[in-house]
Amino acid sequence: MDKIIEIINQVLEEEFEIEAELLKPEALLYEDIGLDSLDAVDLIVMVDKELGVRIEEEEARALRTLEDVYRTIDELLKEKQ
Repeated sequence: MDKIIEIINQVLEEEFEIEAELLKPEALLYEDIGLDSLDAVDLIVMVDKELGVRIEEEEARALRTLEDVYRTIDELLKEKQ
């Protein structure tokens, strides 16, 4: 899971210009980090590109915190193996 956290945080820092200090597992995607709905879509596309897993729309709507993102990607990668 450490690799997933590293990749997602790197994407958020580089592509969305989010400060590393804000990237804590409990951080709320919209309220704490400041993503909007278009940013969330872009993040999902980047996850697919970087990690080769697709987060379905229904799953994406349920994501509230960074921990949710990490856990969902981890589960999808395990299913893919």
